[in-house]
Amino acid sequence: MAKSAEYRSIARLYDILDLPFEYARYRPLRPKIWIGLSGRILDAGVGTGRNMAYYPDGAEMVGLDLSGPMLKRAAACKRRTATAVDLVEADITATSFPDDSFDAVVSTFLFCVLAPELQLPALVELARICKPDGEIRILEYAISANPIRRAIMRLWAPWVRFAYGAAFDRNTEQYLPAAGLELIETRYLHSDIIKLLVIRHA
Repeated sequence: MAKSAEYRSIARLYDILDLPFEYARYRPLRPKIWIGLSGRILDAGVGTGRNMAYYPDGAEMVGLDLSGPMLKRAAACKRRTATAVDLVEADITATSFPDDSFDAVVSTFLFCVLAPELQLPALVELARICKPDGEIRILEYAISANPIRRAIMRLWAPWVRFAYGAAFDRNTEQYLPAAGLELIETRYLHSDIIKLLVIRHA
């Protein structure tokens, strides 16, 4: 619940703090995340609703977040954009969704804020609620191999940890086998620092 408290305090300022990154870096990536997905889809870690403008046409969307204040802002975004999405407040490590509830699950930067001890439980839960033939897509940061970019990321890391409780080096892939999942593809969408993990049941 610590993350819920963090995002309760930051919710009002989240979009403002994140605005430079949203316009310069994230916005061009968001449409790519959803290509080829259909059916019932979970936006895991919906936050303030930044993905809503890019949801696939005709999909049955559900947005989940642990933070009530963040979901309140997502609800405002839903009204503003007339997006058809059900918003649910829940912990991604223990949702109340039945098994095999979703044709696909998409998570944008959620795993960056999940502590190492929560990574595996979250993946196990995603595996449970995603259909056996479904696809899980996780967008997250990676530490750059470029020395200059890597040094800049290390300078930013304390602020990112303080403001968002996030880290650039979660390396979520390492937990996939234990969750019964398999990495199908890694797509770098921004230099070598933002990657999309395409995952299926093993």
